[in-house]
Amino acid sequence: MRIFLAGASGVIGRRLVPLLRVAGHEVAGLTRTRENAAVIEELGASPVVCDVYDAAALTRAVAEFQPDVMLHELTDLPDDAAQIEEFRERHARIRIEGTHNLLAAARAAATQRVLAQSVAWPMPAGPGHDSVAELERSVLAARGVVLRYGQFYGEGTYHPDTVPAEPRIQIDRAAEQTVDALTEPAGVLELTDEGTRRLAASTD
Repeated sequence: MRIFLAGASGVIGRRLVPLLRVAGHEVAGLTRTRENAAVIEELGASPVVCDVYDAAALTRAVAEFQPDVMLHELTDLPDDAAQIEEFRERHARIRIEGTHNLLAAARAAATQRVLAQSVAWPMPAGPGHDSVAELERSVLAARGVVLRYGQFYGEGTYHPDTVPAEPRIQIDRAAEQTVDALTEPAGVLELTDEGTRRLAASTD
């Protein structure tokens, strides 16, 4: 398949690209920076340098690639977990506006399948909860697949040397389960160390 991977240079994206290539898929990897484009190319994907908030440019890029699958792994989080609160509004924006732009680009390119990153734990009231709810609503309305991941742990995550509370998933295992989910029907999947589980569509 031809897969447009948004967030290809992120902690899970860097693991997904090689797995997708080994599985025989052709991958275009979206990133905002030229520096990350070089990383994506080294991993085996065709880099696409574009800001997800530039809807017109994004639509052109997706249309040019003509993907069979849109895989949305975009986040806007700091390297330092202590700064997460400062990034909360930014992360909420990418979950809402970024997701809407990706879905619109997928529709314009007649892309049949969309999968998008969400979280497997309940969010407290506020921007985080609201943005997750909107991401899931919009993806499901597009007959896509919501991927509710447990907390990532392993190299490159906020838990490189420790195991977080459940729900959780080791980052390499998360990438493997994501590749396995590419052919799953529309709905909500929970991805944890216990495996992949289909859930009812609810954000509460």
